[in-house]
Order: sequence, then C-alpha cells, then structure tokens
Amino acid sequence: MDNKRLGALKTRLEDERVRLVAEIEEYERDGQEALSDVSGENNYRDHMADQGSATFARELGMSLEDNARETLAQVDGALGRVASGEYGTCKRCGAKIPVERLEAVPWADLCIACKEREESR
Repeated sequence: MDNKRLGALKTRLEDERVRLVAEIEEYERDGQEALSDVSGENNYRDHMADQGSATFARELGMSLEDNARETLAQVDGALGRVASGEYGTCKRCGAKIPVERLEAVPWADLCIACKEREESR
C-alpha cells in the first residue's frame, strides 16, 4: 500500500476515534441522567408503560455504548498496527488485506476469507 493511501486511512481511523470517544462520553452522560431517573424519586408518578419504555431506552443506550467501545478498541488496534507497520496484514493468516476492504472497514484485522471463517463458527 502506498504512503498516500495509508495516510488517508490513518486519518479516517483518527477521525473515527474522535467520533467514538465523543459518542461514548454522550452515552456516559445519558447513563448518569438515567440513573438519577431510576433512583426511585418518581417511580409512583410514572405509569408502568413509561417505566418499561425508560428501561428499554437505558438498555438500548447501554448496548450502543458497548458497541462503540468495542469499535473504539478495534480502531485503537488498527492505529497501533499502522504505527508498527503491520497495518493491512491479516492477523490470522498473514495475507495482505485488500485495500478495498480496508477502505470499507479501516479497522479490519482479518482478510475476507478469515473473517468469513470466523463468522461461520
């Protein structure tokens, strides 16, 4: 991979990292607000359906936060591979990851064949 393309992918990874950190911080703020809502202060005022909706919203937020944290870890791993010169190499088989795959998923650490095998288990 040429340096120009590598630089562009690194910039995308850095931008994605900034976006994910901001997203996680927002989830954390929302989580703190949700905790104050379920502290019991207003449980008798809310209808059971409202409480169910609030619970669903909290659980959805927690799932989205978990996904963002997982993606952040993958982005950090990709940035580490860029720094070490291992970026674009499949961590399982050692083959080169096609540039098209890296452009679609810049934090990819498996070639398509290894990823397909992993997902078929």
